[in-house]
Amino acid sequence: MSEKPWDGRFSDRTDTSVEAFTSSIQTDKRLYPYDIEGSVAHCRMLAKVGVITHEEAGELAEGLWRIKRELDQGNFKFSDSLEDIHMHIEARLLQEVGKVAQKLHTARSRNDQVALDARMFLRDATGQTIGRLQDLRKVLVALAEQHTDTVLPGYTHLQRAQPVLLAHHFMAYYEMFSRDAERFADSLKRTNVMPLGAAALAGTTYPIDRAYTAELLNFPAICANSMDAVGDRDFMLEFLAAASICMVHLSRLCEELVLWSSAEFRFIELADAFATGSSIMPQKKNPDIPELIRGKTGRVFGDLVALLTLMKSLPMAYNRDMQEDKPPLFDAVDTLSACLDIMIKMLPTIQVKIQTMRQAASVGFLNATDMADYLVGQGVAFRAAHGIVGQAVAYALSQGKELNELSLEELKKFSKVIQEDLFERLTLEQIIARRQSAGGTSQENVRAAVAAAKEGLAGTGIAST
Repeated sequence: MSEKPWDGRFSDRTDTSVEAFTSSIQTDKRLYPYDIEGSVAHCRMLAKVGVITHEEAGELAEGLWRIKRELDQGNFKFSDSLEDIHMHIEARLLQEVGKVAQKLHTARSRNDQVALDARMFLRDATGQTIGRLQDLRKVLVALAEQHTDTVLPGYTHLQRAQPVLLAHHFMAYYEMFSRDAERFADSLKRTNVMPLGAAALAGTTYPIDRAYTAELLNFPAICANSMDAVGDRDFMLEFLAAASICMVHLSRLCEELVLWSSAEFRFIELADAFATGSSIMPQKKNPDIPELIRGKTGRVFGDLVALLTLMKSLPMAYNRDMQEDKPPLFDAVDTLSACLDIMIKMLPTIQVKIQTMRQAASVGFLNATDMADYLVGQGVAFRAAHGIVGQAVAYALSQGKELNELSLEELKKFSKVIQEDLFERLTLEQIIARRQSAGGTSQENVRAAVAAAKEGLAGTGIAST
């Protein structure tokens, strides 16, 4: 056998600098379990349709499994001259079982082979990502269940706006990560389609049984067009897009953890095990984990843009440019997995400073909307009520008081319809309890949302409440 599969066409040896430049083995060697599993299934299919004998298929499969054990144990030797994982395994198989190894590549190309490996890898990675999101949402639901009575300021424009329950805040992230799980589950439908049998781009003249190979490899469908099968990387782009959105959600949560743990907020304290100190300032306790997750978000965005840019102008079908698809894919998978794993561990260790949160929700006129709603209940049009309360806030500011600290006589200067019962409406308890519209922050709503989430997570874990 020639050193390279294409040596029959070439008279000169490949330059070593070209071998080094074109080699992808240091990246794609992690695909070896899928490459071997796909090759074994291919052998079994070739035997089924009579292209090779069952004895040959058995000999090839046994040799492939021995090579997998060698790779599992880290004893396999790699060389740039063999370019990629496919050629490494094929060359090693020739040493292992002899000339019968030359039949392995019948009716396939590296083009459909690598597409198969990538889909099998991403199928597993997507399932693992969905599992991690399940665990993260369980953590958020558990935190919400602990804090159905904890009140903190809700913010718009990073300005205190209205009181909300901390449980409601956590459940907002539960909803975000539920959508992420749905996106990954949906992308999995298009990843889980088998390209093997497309060969280089036009299909093959051999009487192959693609449906049988798909069954062996647990693919519910096969790619319908041989050119699309080898030229498609949409499934990777979908994963990277879903990963980028998920990292947005992780980054938003991390931003709040950074803010909340600052001396200016003092809403939470991160556990020592998930914080670091300063090399010069002894007093410091830095939120490095949330900051790093926030920073790694840009890295995953970059992976998505890199693959979009790679694919944007490629003609049909396979082009060598597509060798560069795996670095951004692997990086995004690894980065997202690491971020989810550390978040799952860190969140349950956060110390919530309940009284500090409550005190922050008690000042800054967070009950102003409720005063306006009270006036509406007394027959005042909302826009007029808004103006009345705005005047009351301006007056309270001049007096250094909150709205609920003004006397009834002072408040009546702004509207004669105000009565003593207004003051009860302005308490944190009433503000929260009266937010009973669907999706609102009342305890009743939040506890129902937590219960529904727990039930959903006990089932498929995909559907949002």
